[in-house]
Amino acid sequence: MTRALLRTYIDGEQALTETRVDRETDHEVWLRGDIPVENPVVNYRWLLDGVPGGYQWLNGEGAHPHDVTDAADFRITTHPAPPSWAAEAVLYQIFPDRFAKSVERPAPDWAIPQAWDDPVVGTGPETPLQYFGGDLDGITAHLDHIASTGANTVYLTPIFPGRSNHRYDATTFDHVDPLLGGDEALARLSDAVHARGMRLMGDLTTNHCGAAHEWFQRAFADASCPEAAYFTFTRHPDEYVCWFGHPSLPKFDHRNAGLRRALYEGPDSTVAKWLGAHGLDGWRIDVANMTGRLGTVDLNHLVATTLRATMAQANPESLLLAEHSHDASHDLLGDGWHGVMNYAGFARPLWQWLKRPEPVTFDPGPFTPWARFPATSMVAAMRAFTAAQPWRATAHALNLVGSHDVPRIATFLGDDGLVTVAFGLLASMPGIPMLWAGDEIGQQGVNGEDGRRPFPWHDPGQWDTRRLATNRALFAARAESPALRHGGLRWLAVGDDAVTFLREAPEERVLVHAARAEHVPVRLASALLGSELIGLGATADIRADTDGTVTLPADGPAFSMWRC
Repeated sequence: MTRALLRTYIDGEQALTETRVDRETDHEVWLRGDIPVENPVVNYRWLLDGVPGGYQWLNGEGAHPHDVTDAADFRITTHPAPPSWAAEAVLYQIFPDRFAKSVERPAPDWAIPQAWDDPVVGTGPETPLQYFGGDLDGITAHLDHIASTGANTVYLTPIFPGRSNHRYDATTFDHVDPLLGGDEALARLSDAVHARGMRLMGDLTTNHCGAAHEWFQRAFADASCPEAAYFTFTRHPDEYVCWFGHPSLPKFDHRNAGLRRALYEGPDSTVAKWLGAHGLDGWRIDVANMTGRLGTVDLNHLVATTLRATMAQANPESLLLAEHSHDASHDLLGDGWHGVMNYAGFARPLWQWLKRPEPVTFDPGPFTPWARFPATSMVAAMRAFTAAQPWRATAHALNLVGSHDVPRIATFLGDDGLVTVAFGLLASMPGIPMLWAGDEIGQQGVNGEDGRRPFPWHDPGQWDTRRLATNRALFAARAESPALRHGGLRWLAVGDDAVTFLREAPEERVLVHAARAEHVPVRLASALLGSELIGLGATADIRADTDGTVTLPADGPAFSMWRC
């Protein structure tokens, strides 16, 4: 390569400007160019020579010897950045009914009471009605364990009253469910979390509420009341728009200013009320991708930006994350959600690389089937989703290998070595890692509901202590590594069964190697990596060969990382 131009797109027109060499080694040339940031979000990509014909574009997906669209351009966003603590965050997701119980409470009228050791019903009408009685003081009692996993942010699925164990069918947003200990228990948990220097996040559904919610009950009873306009009735009172056709979950109509003020706009809203020193440090928004969208109406951006403005006013250090299970790039330009649950750009590609071979079923519905892919396809998918959004959104994406909505990773993969690879990549890839409570001890579950089994505090015999030790080592390494927490990402080698990449920050570089099976050894130049690599997270040190190359382990499943 001898020349390069920097192509920007500002005010609807492109410009190509000169670049200069910033630094150069035997193996690398680093270029520098100046970008006038005159729009809130500015796209750019590089035009390089150095190939036959002397013409290739470099964008977020890689190098292309032909013209490309702007879709995968690099992006600079000038919108206010997320809170600084988010770059250090590791979330620990808790389903409150199943984590820990501090006292016995009578079961509510909707519930089927259960003993802590009773089996979970994973499918059927009883699934949302099983009541095990976990509460917020139970969580407070186990913060030592949570911190020991490497997590520093507790994320609670809904805590408002509902008529189910999942509480996504809220009956009010005005107080914490008494079954969880009420407002006072939330304050105690918040104070205990903050005393440790940790953070606390809540879960709010802005797409719908429960049919027993006080707003919907008033709307159902009186078509002329203000709350009736919070919802979309097609024939009052019996026909109304609801989430996926479930009458128990009526959908909000965000065209109504009264709803917006009550739920998320301004200091008197639900969103603002629960933020603060004795409350929450942020929100994860449930069903964020569907919120404010119905037919010809699309107010999703209005919801996200208004919600963000309210949070910034109530607590400038609050974090806003959103549930999204597919391409969220159009919602991630920087003025709304800080990041989304990274099913599409991390979890699904990872699962599809590590899953067992089996026939792919093509069933209609909202979910794409899971095929088994080589690592080349996994990396291509990851790069495609990353390229479609600003790096800031990638750095604040909520990465996960499991959650309360999907099978337990130990059950899904069925191989301890592959599970280690999954958690290794969770600890080493860009983004905010999320640990689903119980995964660290190898809990099982064939689907999301079955995976919501009570945490067996009283029976350590059910704990996979090797899994716990491995995960602790991986996330301890992340906590000590600026490159793993903040660094850029450079793919070095990608085959069918193994991937190798660098995480690079000014302070250090970390080499990561993950394999799902035994593979041809990967050999890299020691001039790029150094002659001695120091193992992290229980990985053994390695040294360069006499021929000036570093040969990485070829066994698998295996996960390794080294400080260069």
